[in-house]
Amino acid sequence: MVVIRLARGGSKKRPFYNIVVTDKRKPRDSGYIERLGYFNPMARGQEVRLHLEDDRIAHWKAQGAQPSDRVAKLLDNAAKAAVA
Repeated sequence: MVVIRLARGGSKKRPFYNIVVTDKRKPRDSGYIERLGYFNPMARGQEVRLHLEDDRIAHWKAQGAQPSDRVAKLLDNAAKAAVA
């Protein structure tokens, strides 16, 4: 099964997450199929907190990829922010 989930990067106590498409059986930070954006929970000032490639996310969802719980929340929040 293919999933859309977060892969952790960044240094100690300074997390940075890539939003990736990968096989569910692979470890969290191992190889992935495609990078769909990133999430920076420590963003300050002019730094971008969340960047998504919406067309690629829609493509992978159409192919049957399931977002993880946290990624689903991020996508919902991004959709609400775009409407407002």
